[in-house]
Amino acid sequence: MATGTNRLKAGHLKKKGPAKLCDGGSLWLYITHTHARRWVFRYRFNGKDSEIGLGGLTSVSMEEARQLAGQYRALKNKGIDPKHHKQARASKDVWTFDKCAAAYIKAQAPGWSNEKHVEQWRSTIKDYCSPVFGAMPVGQVDTGLVMQVIEPLWYEITETASRVRGRIESILSWAIVRGYREGPNPAVWRGHISMLLPQRNKIQKPRHHPAMPYPELAEFMAELKAKTGMAAQALQLAILTATRTSEVIGATWDEIEESVWTIPAERMKSKRQHRVPLSDQAIALLDGLPSRTSWLFPSIQQRKHISNMAMLQLMRGMEYGVQGKRGHYVPHGFRSSFRDWAAEQTNYPRELAESALAHVLADKTEAAYQRSDMLEKRSKLMQAWADYCHTAQDSKAQVVGIRAS
Repeated sequence: MATGTNRLKAGHLKKKGPAKLCDGGSLWLYITHTHARRWVFRYRFNGKDSEIGLGGLTSVSMEEARQLAGQYRALKNKGIDPKHHKQARASKDVWTFDKCAAAYIKAQAPGWSNEKHVEQWRSTIKDYCSPVFGAMPVGQVDTGLVMQVIEPLWYEITETASRVRGRIESILSWAIVRGYREGPNPAVWRGHISMLLPQRNKIQKPRHHPAMPYPELAEFMAELKAKTGMAAQALQLAILTATRTSEVIGATWDEIEESVWTIPAERMKSKRQHRVPLSDQAIALLDGLPSRTSWLFPSIQQRKHISNMAMLQLMRGMEYGVQGKRGHYVPHGFRSSFRDWAAEQTNYPRELAESALAHVLADKTEAAYQRSDMLEKRSKLMQAWADYCHTAQDSKAQVVGIRAS
């Protein structure tokens, strides 16, 4: 191949991928195995190799790409790093993808469940998107660039890749509405990315939280009750109430009234208030807590509740955790233990157990008719569960019947 510039001809642009074609003068055309095409300026500056994305073939013609490459070569010849120059200009004058991402997160964060969710958004954008097109004007982000981020992840960490794609789509939609880019959204799944990648359920096996079989609970609870410390008591309450660990560690004393724990909507995954009937064992546990500060389970500093990892670390120390020799369970799995017990060892209706778990009924018609949270009936169910946790022997199950209304 010749050593000068303008090596590529029109026919090269139709070549099937994967391929990397050099036009000369540090200009390259990258083609993925799905045939997405984008221009890249590759150069070496101060002993470091770098790349600058110039846009996809659908939005940047070969002549335009050559002009951009010429501008970057001129900067490099003057001793200016082209990437730093581009980033400096973009940060002030142009709405880059990273700038749009920051604005979108700031706008949406008040409606998200917690700060952890906000940080997850920031970290996924920083780790996966920013290195590829974060500094580019948001209007130049095209299908090829989106695929460059998603495709390598899709077959290895599919769930993460799906989240990243959805977040890119949301940010680009925000940019379109705000007028910072035009045209269709290149990260849309249906009818677009779905044509380039297989469905998630075709390549990803479902992952469930490792759950302790309910016949093992009595032995585990006996060991757990012998433990001291906030984590042990918090895990007991999580098991007895079949609630999520985040709901337990964030619980405050003003949420407890007599034998009912009312979790406000803003702390629930479903964003609906959830009333939890407390069993005799749960009430005794709360009565025995040493502190009456704001949190049920305060940290050592008292200004905050215990960590979300405290219960898992406790289970690992007991060799019941994910690295333990006696099991690979996690705290969240006890909700599944409860659900299995209710289905297999009691006559309580399915919808009652689902209500106890604060699950929203998938059947909209059924949900419309079920307006009550069935607190009184759930109180009997949760008492039966607490009794089972403390009295079940090995695999001998106790069948619990529901009283006639």
